[in-house]
Amino acid sequence: MSLPPAPDDAPIRLTQFSHGAGCGCKIAPAVLETILHGRIPASEHPRLLVGHGSRDDAAVYDLGDGRALISTTDFFSPIVDDAFDFGRIAATNAISDVYAMGGTPLLAVAVLGWPVEKLPAELASRVVDG
Repeated sequence: MSLPPAPDDAPIRLTQFSHGAGCGCKIAPAVLETILHGRIPASEHPRLLVGHGSRDDAAVYDLGDGRALISTTDFFSPIVDDAFDFGRIAATNAISDVYAMGGTPLLAVAVLGWPVEKLPAELASRVVDG
């Protein structure tokens, strides 16, 4: 997406970089099924309690002794213009998948796709701060 040059004092609107809103920007389930069909074998590992075949937002792996590891990955396009709020919303949405599976978040890995040629790195730092 090519944006017209903005004056130096113009506010940056993150939503200008979205082609949709939040989860609505993700690939539709039917399209994803077409892309992945037959390419990812179903796991029959006895400790995999929830895998990609269930269409849940997270996988669950039995560690034994009544404990399990919940793993999830999420991606969001900007749904608000404030960088800090966007980061906070994205993080909250991502960890909600762990809570939905009955778990407690222990760690997180942040993945940020950022058009560095169009938006300043300092603004990306605000997203991570959120």
